Amino acid sequence: MSEILGFVGISHSPFATLLPPDGPTRPGGAFLAGAARVARAVRRLAPDAVVVIGPDHFHANFYDAMPPFVLGVEEATGFGDFGSHAGVLPVAAELAWSLHDGVSAAGFDLSLSYALTVDHGIAQSYEMLCGADGPPMVPLVVNTAAPPLPGLERCLHLGRALGAALRASAYPGRVLVVASGGLSHWLPSNDPRDPRLPGERRASVIHGRKDVRAVAAAREPRVRAMGGDPTARVNAAWDTWFLDRLAAADPAPVAALGDAELEKRAGSGGHEIRTWLIGQAAAARPLAWTCYEPTPEWITGMGIGTTFEVR
Repeated sequence: MSEILGFVGISHSPFATLLPPDGPTRPGGAFLAGAARVARAVRRLAPDAVVVIGPDHFHANFYDAMPPFVLGVEEATGFGDFGSHAGVLPVAAELAWSLHDGVSAAGFDLSLSYALTVDHGIAQSYEMLCGADGPPMVPLVVNTAAPPLPGLERCLHLGRALGAALRASAYPGRVLVVASGGLSHWLPSNDPRDPRLPGERRASVIHGRKDVRAVAAAREPRVRAMGGDPTARVNAAWDTWFLDRLAAADPAPVAALGDAELEKRAGSGGHEIRTWLIGQAAAARPLAWTCYEPTPEWITGMGIGTTFEVR
């Protein structure tokens, strides 16, 4: 049976690579220092495999068929957006299939991918914590981009089922659970029903699979233009509240917010905290260590939480 070593929740941002700080006191410096400390702790834990839960930013999933959850079971390839890993990523296939079987028995019908493309939503956090030659992963992609989103309470239930499947797995190894996403940030709408969404952008989120590279090339300049603004909106008070709820092992108030209230407090990008809810529910342990830096220049509240102490 496999052993859950613990859980790491960590924010990601394109600007961690596009606008790296030129000193420890510059925007993002405290976050990256914290991430380096967690990476050293992960090396000491020496996991045999890592379950990485993260979103997709319209590099693999589009509204021609938008699944709530996709589990990679055989091959994973990094898209390479915003300086994240481009190319093959190692997959722990035996563990992936045992997790599929376990959560299926618990009533979850996950979409499967034998050839999953992941973008910086998974690859950046995996690289940051595990390095270029890290242990094999099991990637779980969660739709946090736009409705229909999986319910917050449903994410908690999936996390508990995932944890049970991990503990019951015949995979003979030690597993770290990582959630990549959030915290608060405000992004342009991706909802095809939103009348404010420009026609070209609406077509890309529906039909983008036909030419993913062209869609990414058109989107990247818009994303780059958002970076570096010290007045960009971040809700540090909400981010801290969220981390405190997980430190108290009390995610129920977060789930009780519902989508509209969550978006009001944490922005449309705040829906990514679903990955944290799933990951911590799987580990079933409170956060023991946190690091937080509001980083408007990166358009995101950058946070890290672990269920193990970090030196």
